Amino acid sequence: MRLLFGFLVSFAVAAAVGLGATWLALTKGTAFGPLRISAWTSWPKTGTTEIDPYARAIVARTGELPVASGDGIAFYAKSTDRGEVLDGRCEIVLAGTTPTARFWTLTLYDPEGRLVANSINRHGFTSEEIIRTMDGGFTIVIAPRARSGNWLPTSGVERYILVVRLYDTPVGVATRAGRDAQMPSVIRKACPQ
Repeated sequence: MRLLFGFLVSFAVAAAVGLGATWLALTKGTAFGPLRISAWTSWPKTGTTEIDPYARAIVARTGELPVASGDGIAFYAKSTDRGEVLDGRCEIVLAGTTPTARFWTLTLYDPEGRLVANSINRHGFTSEEIIRTMDGGFTIVIAPRARSGNWLPTSGVERYILVVRLYDTPVGVATRAGRDAQMPSVIRKACPQ
């Protein structure tokens, strides 16, 4: 009887740890083989046949359609270059250039993957509508209040995620780091206390 009780307790602990680890992996976006360039993270194998089981489960749970490796790549930023979380009450500046791509999009999502609602229905930018500097770079201000130039409204949400999708680009599985692909910087400029 003691042996059976010990087995049942061990089984319950193992099941709880296994299910907890699976839940954590699915809700926190843990997948193998990330490509990190400053604040930006991508999982280049997600859109391939080499997708890992955790990434496959995340795709199944969220319903997100990953960009196929031959079509492009998606990069996600949940914090600034200095590791500060992206807070919709703060002014965040995205500046620089993107890697070579035929077309790119920048979209603002909440942590659950939904577009951030705002009064002007502006959820992102494309490479064709952005105002650029003379050297081809750009600056986008992401803030709750209107700004001149490239402004993306946050509606003051507590947390958000930025997603840059690069289409028809050489960036992918073979890319190693920022020296291979330059991503725009993500810098917090002002934040109310």
